[in-house]
Parts: sequence; C-alpha cells; structure tokens
Amino acid sequence: MKKIVLLFCLPITLWANAQTKTFVVKASQPGPAISPNTYGVFFEDINFGADGGIYAELIKNRSFEFFKPLMGWQVHQKPFREGAVTVLNKTESGINNPRFLRIALKGNNDESLSITNEGFRGIGIKKDLRYDLSFIYRTSSNIKITATLLNDDKKEIGSSSFTPSPSPGWGKYTIGFKASDLAQKGSFRLSFEGDGVLDLDMISLFPADTWKGRPGGLRADMVQMLADMKPGFIRFPGGCIVEGYDLSQRYQWKKTIGPVEDRELLINRWNFEFPHRSAPDYFQTFGLGFFEYFQLCDDIGAEPLPILNCGMACQFNSAELVPLDKLQPYVQDALDLIEFANGSATSTWGKVRAGMGHPQPFNLKFMGVGNENWGPQYIERFKIFQTAIKEKYPEIQLVASSGTDPDSDRFHFLNKSLRELNVEFIDEHYYRPPQFFFENVKRYDDYPRNGSKVFAGEYASHVPNVPNGVTKNNWLAALSEAAMLTGFERNADVVQLASYAPLFAHVDGWQWTPDLIWVDNLNIYGTPDYYVQKLYSLNKGTRVVPIQLDGQTIVGQDSLYASASVEAATKELIIKIVNAEDREQAINLSFVGVKKLNSSAKLIQLQSDDLNAVNSIQSPLHISPKESVLKLNGKKPAITVPKYSFSIIRVKFA
Repeated sequence: MKKIVLLFCLPITLWANAQTKTFVVKASQPGPAISPNTYGVFFEDINFGADGGIYAELIKNRSFEFFKPLMGWQVHQKPFREGAVTVLNKTESGINNPRFLRIALKGNNDESLSITNEGFRGIGIKKDLRYDLSFIYRTSSNIKITATLLNDDKKEIGSSSFTPSPSPGWGKYTIGFKASDLAQKGSFRLSFEGDGVLDLDMISLFPADTWKGRPGGLRADMVQMLADMKPGFIRFPGGCIVEGYDLSQRYQWKKTIGPVEDRELLINRWNFEFPHRSAPDYFQTFGLGFFEYFQLCDDIGAEPLPILNCGMACQFNSAELVPLDKLQPYVQDALDLIEFANGSATSTWGKVRAGMGHPQPFNLKFMGVGNENWGPQYIERFKIFQTAIKEKYPEIQLVASSGTDPDSDRFHFLNKSLRELNVEFIDEHYYRPPQFFFENVKRYDDYPRNGSKVFAGEYASHVPNVPNGVTKNNWLAALSEAAMLTGFERNADVVQLASYAPLFAHVDGWQWTPDLIWVDNLNIYGTPDYYVQKLYSLNKGTRVVPIQLDGQTIVGQDSLYASASVEAATKELIIKIVNAEDREQAINLSFVGVKKLNSSAKLIQLQSDDLNAVNSIQSPLHISPKESVLKLNGKKPAITVPKYSFSIIRVKFA
C-alpha cells in the first residue's frame, strides 16, 4: 500500500488494485435520535446580506442618515442654484432618523432639478414587474414629481408622474408603476417641477414580487433558497454584529421593531472591519429587524435562535465591557425578548408583537447569550444571564460561546466551565482548511454523551491559496464538509445543532468568503457547500444506525467516510458516503436486521472530477444533486461511488 498526499492535502490512499469493500449497515441496532432541528442556517448582515440583499429595499440611504447624508444620491441641476437642494435636521427630540431632504423650486420653466439613487451596487430591475414607491413628504405647494427607472445606460425603462396633495404636516405618499425592460445595474430618479418647497424623507422603492407579496418585504428568491433547505432553525442576527466594534455599535433588538421609519440606523461593523474590502456605504437600516426574523422563521418552519449581546463588545476590537453592576439592562433585554416572542397579546412586549401583526406567540425555545466571547469575564456575565432567564423562563434552552477556535486553552477553559454550569448548548466555531475537516470527522466520538450538547454554530472549509474570493466555494471545500458532517450525524446525541457560516454574499459587495449562497441584483445560486447542507437537512433520518467497514467506523479508510440513519415514518435506510479519493471505489452493502430490502433505491449524488470546480451566476447548477434509481441485487448489493463524490442512498426495508 502506497500513501500519496495530493497538493490539496487530502488524506488519500491509492491502492494498486481496486478492492471491493463491504459496508455493514446494522439496521437492527438503532442508536441516538436525530434532532429535527439539527441542520439550520446562520444569518448575519455581512456581504450585504440584509441591506442590499434579502431585505428587498432598492434605495440606498433612503432617509439621508449615512455619515455622508447624500451618499448614494446624485443631484442634477440646470442651471445650478445654491440652496436648491439641502439636507436639514428635524428639531423635535427623540427622533431616530432626524435628517430630511429639502427641495426648493423657483418655478422657472428653464430650471431642471432631479435626484438619482444608485442603489446597492446598482438596482436590479425586472421587465413588466411593478415597483412600489413610497416617501414621507411635507409641502404647501403643488409640486409635480416624476419617478423614473433607468437602465444600465441611464435610459428610461419605466416612469410615473404625480402631484402629491399639499400637506403642512408630514404625510406619506405611495404609488406603483411597471418597468418596461430589464436592468442589471439600473438606477432610480426623482425629477421635480413647480414653485415652492418640498421636504422628503424615507424615499423607498420595493419590487412587487417580495416573499409572500408583503409590502416592504424580503427578496423572494433568497428566502426560497432557505425554504428549500427546510432548516431546523435560523440563528440571527449574527455573528460579530451582535457584539459591535464597541458597545455603542452593538445590536439592540428593541431598536429594530415598530414602524420602519422609527428604527434608528446604525453603521454596520463590516463597513470598516477589513480595510482591503471596506464598504463605506454599509449601514443597517433594520428594515429586517427582530419581528421580520421571527416572521421568516415562522414562514419556513424553522425554530428562531436569536443571539444577544452579553455586555461585551468584540474582544478583537475594543474589548469593551459592561461592569457587572451595570449589566441589568442587558439581562432585561433578554427577558423582554422572550416576552416579545412568547408572551400573550396582553403582556407588555407581547402587545408590541401583536400590534405588528402577529398576535400568536412565536414559540421561542432557544436563546444565545454572547457571540465568540471568551475568558472568565464572559463566564461571570453568562452566569448572571443564566440565573435570571432560568428563574423566569426555565424552559428556554441557552446557547453559550466557546470562543473563536476549536482547540486552545481559551476553548478548553470555556468548554469545562460551561459544562459545569450545565448549559444546554456550547457554540463551537471553526473556519479551517479542508484538511481540518477530513481529520476531525471523529472529533465528537469521545465527547460526553450526557450534559451539554454541541452547537456547531459557525463553520466553513477555507481552501488556502485561492486568490478570487468568489471561487473559494469550490468542490474541495464542500467535499471536506460533507465528510465532517458524517461525524456530526454519527454523533447525533452530541451535535444537535449545526450551521454553516456566513449565509449570503453579494458578488459585488462581499467582505468575507467563502459563503453559502451568492447573489447579484437579479440572480442567485447555491454553492456546492449549499447543496451539501441541503442534502443533509433533507435526508437526516430519525435515528442513527451503525455503518462499519471491517468492524470499524468509516472515518477515512481509503478516503471513505460514511454514516447511516433510519427514517421511521417511511421505513427507509439513508446511507451517506463520501469518497475523497481520486478514483471510483467499489462497495458491497450488507444490511443486518432487515427482513426484506426493496430492490431499487433512490441515489442522490454530488460529484466533480475537478476539486477546484465552482458554481457561478453563469453556471448555477454546475455542481448540484443528480437523482437516479439504483438497482440493488442480492444480499450484498454492489455499488460504485465515483471519485470525489458525496452519495446518498435511500432504500425502503421491511
């Protein structure tokens, strides 16, 4: 036997002569139950995932609250007249979005005045689709406004003219109009005619085809990609934005609910976190806020898993701490969130939820306290949260941070301390090269079977030396994750929650790669990693059953990895096999404890001969699941697993 290590550092063994191996599936020995919530998704507003992404608003800086008030807008005047366009500040106290735009017209027929918004890396416009414009305005004059959709070449592809009725106080105007053509990176213009002063705020433009047709809602194709995965949970809102660069920039859920115009804009930490990928126009409008997150979970049947700040800012940035004697408001935020999610419509925060259109509780079961926080200062703060939450809501299952890495003194201190506190879930994170994933398939084999469970809350295989960030989601990365997930499944009594991270990225606005799903202004595609996650979620089964080679768990022998489960409702065995070797391999399947096996099975495969292969906007399904019927002959049916493949076999039995 000769061992060869490829350039990709795969743990691959090459045999001079192919040998048929027998995988023994012990269907008569059902093991741990598999949680229906195991495979979920992690959402953070990074890579323009919310604003400019799943939140379908097309206007950037709609309320003029960016640090540069006219960022995203361009003023066109002919002739130029000083003071025709100004940004003013409302003088009333307690207003979260105080700035507004003032248009001052002189009624000169020779005067031309308009403002154009560039959108988030342009505006995607679909032919024959209605676009809904709304704005808040104030005027005592009759001023004609023309709203125009522009294509990539600044040519008009849809417009509407209207004259809002005079309104001395702030009023709202809405109108819809259709696009006559397609644009990948279009823009939006408002032109003005008349004599007088017009004040404008919250200028908003949404496509009519939002998820479930909700006004001011979510981008439907992005939600559909999540719904297709049937995730067990959605973790939100992150991620590092939970912590903030400092505590003033932390995520505060109470500022993300209520009327959209009253939600206070906040700089997104990914605006400046990476100088080489800076995004000075990246802010959080919170149009996608905590109510919308809960509603999204409700829509697609996923459990909500919110993560809250524990009184600690990002320890890589400012490491700012709230003194323990000042921590109570943070704890109260957690208690109030549970009431917002689960309280009756007559409770203080349940009434707020009901007023937003959801009188029934969201049935929150999980809550995370802190994100990637570490050290004794985290443990002492977590204890305070745990005591308060368990005293009032003992049924809530808590998720605690194990820091930023999977194996260090920091990790081991937290893991030991949190297990002593009997916390329900310990959140492990690992962004590591493919080799880590292949080598750690047995990571959870020796974990305690009782006590705290594992939430693999952020993980992704990061292939080194890939210069183009969009192509880091290659087949090698996905294949290594598929191997690691056989270990998750085999240890279903330990790993009960898992989510790849990050979730979304815009091809023209990303800060971090790799990512699960990529979009541009009009298109979307799942990466090979997405299909691995989706296949595990849709084929998890209800109980683990042993699958062995020569009496041993299959964890890399001849670069093969396998797990198996049984689906009680359909009486199916579900076998997952990863072949990470550069050749096909012959396998006999032996089923123990099965009276009768169906002669045909469903075969689902992901495969590519090229470990560097990727999906793209142009080829979204280049690596995607292929289904076929597999004939099973004899007591030990033979199958062949292709090189570099992930195979799922579903077979009915009696």
